[in-house]
Amino acid sequence: MERPVLVYTTYPSLVEAERAGRLLVEKGLAACVNILPQMRSIYRWQGKVEQADEIVMIIKTRDAQKDAVAAEVKRGHAYDTPAILFLPTEGGDAAYAQWIVAESNGQGV
Repeated sequence: MERPVLVYTTYPSLVEAERAGRLLVEKGLAACVNILPQMRSIYRWQGKVEQADEIVMIIKTRDAQKDAVAAEVKRGHAYDTPAILFLPTEGGDAAYAQWIVAESNGQGV
């Protein structure tokens, strides 16, 4: 069975994260997205230490869809270089993993 993959990304606003998350689920690229508001990021960008409030999104998808998810995130993202990390999964509840794989088949509504 194909494994689920979690895709980690961030957005500058809740509105943008909700719009992107809904689109990913509607297109069948993700079974579910979790949006976690109110994160403070401190990072080095172009030689300077910066900080910003951001929104975390965790996208639940299948391994075969991760590149399509990344492309969709980049397509509508406000950042020049959005955070996109693939987090492979191992173990967990088999029925839940099967649900993620089944619902992220690219067959949107």
